[in-house]
Amino acid sequence: MTTAARHVWPTVRSIPVSAVTDAKPPGHLRAARIEQVAGVSGTGRDTAGGEHTGTRGASGIGTAGARPRGAHARMNPAAELGFSGDPGQHGDPGDDMLHAQRTWDATLATNRLDDLGVNTERQRVETRDVTACVGLLVDGWPEDVRRCVESVIEHTGARVLAIDLGNVSGAGDVLAELAERHPERIAVWHVGEAPHWRGGTATWGESRAKLLHLDESEVHVLMETWLELRGDALTPLVAAVNEGAVAAGWRGAEPSADGRTWVEAGPGKVRALTGGIIAVRRAQALAALPADAAYGRHADLRLSLALPGDLVVPHGHAPVLPLHPHDVPGDYADRESRRNYEEVLRGLHAS
Repeated sequence: MTTAARHVWPTVRSIPVSAVTDAKPPGHLRAARIEQVAGVSGTGRDTAGGEHTGTRGASGIGTAGARPRGAHARMNPAAELGFSGDPGQHGDPGDDMLHAQRTWDATLATNRLDDLGVNTERQRVETRDVTACVGLLVDGWPEDVRRCVESVIEHTGARVLAIDLGNVSGAGDVLAELAERHPERIAVWHVGEAPHWRGGTATWGESRAKLLHLDESEVHVLMETWLELRGDALTPLVAAVNEGAVAAGWRGAEPSADGRTWVEAGPGKVRALTGGIIAVRRAQALAALPADAAYGRHADLRLSLALPGDLVVPHGHAPVLPLHPHDVPGDYADRESRRNYEEVLRGLHAS
């Protein structure tokens, strides 16, 4: 474990960010499918984590080895891999049976291409210029923090921005060790303030809002430390946002008729996103984030209902593994999650 001295900010609020906002649209994201963009894009400039200096602009989403700028995705990847279905590989297509066989072959080729990850590779090429960072709020469970952060480093090219609240159970020490090992990928702000659920004053909403202001990326990924990536779970989410969604996640939800319960939904457009990992256009997240939420449970639903645009669950299997439940004292969790859900009901009735 690291023994290097590190700066510890007294509170989340004391972490400095630029007060300047940037109203221009994101540089690489396509236009969002929204009627009106809410809010403006904050551009916090202190991204060095108080002591670590990361590489600016190195916040891609796992596109190592992608084509150089200006190159295009392959027009016919099936043919390049030797699969049938390419008209250039056949003679006169006048025979109906031959045409039907080609159609069947093309379907098989598409399925095989999906299995080989060609669609994901195409998404990487299409989003190689879209900047994305993973925001983590760390308040304990050090071994889960290690597995979570190492999985992001291993399976993606995204940078990690993390706030350590009070070094609970040594979780801040783990973050410091990982940041020393990967200074170009990880920026950490250590805070002496304890998390709200442990009797401190650092709330989920204030800490998440700070991460958004510290980030400079076009896409901000809200991720919980009880998740471990088992593959590149970010590229499909960022690709969905790049296609026009305001946010994307691996679990969608739809409310019941009375709004009292939620059922799992997706793939495709959904009413809300849950599941501990959500990629969102940062400019819109700044305006929609429930900054008054003391606790994170149901805060994702509040964020979803406040976002102005399409919420999407990608097709395919989510390469994400839930780790151990991060249980907090039951009376606190019940009280604060109930407060969040009351706001969810107000949001549903207002929409």
